[in-house]
Amino acid sequence: MSELKTLGLFLITALAEILGCYLPYLWLREGKTIWLLVPGALCLAAFAWLLSLHPTAAGRVYAAYGGVYIFMAIMWLWTVDGVRPTVWDLVGTAVALTGMAIIMFAPRSL
Repeated sequence: MSELKTLGLFLITALAEILGCYLPYLWLREGKTIWLLVPGALCLAAFAWLLSLHPTAAGRVYAAYGGVYIFMAIMWLWTVDGVRPTVWDLVGTAVALTGMAIIMFAPRSL
């Protein structure tokens, strides 16, 4: 799988996970309709399915995915919650994405 496809799949996966958690949050904390649990559950099911599409070992995928999730969560903080990330949020995100790239794209011997 090419690096760009892998990164794109991770981004979609992270969005599914964040939505799957955010929708129940809206019901529990913001008093929104309980029907948000239905699309929330579907998003979490999609999240699990999307993680299974990677052709590499599951443990490696889960470890690397964490870096992309951090990036998406910080972007969510900024775009949805309206909270501008601090310089430390951005530095931490860069470190996490660097770790993801090392884990997923480093040369491997068979």
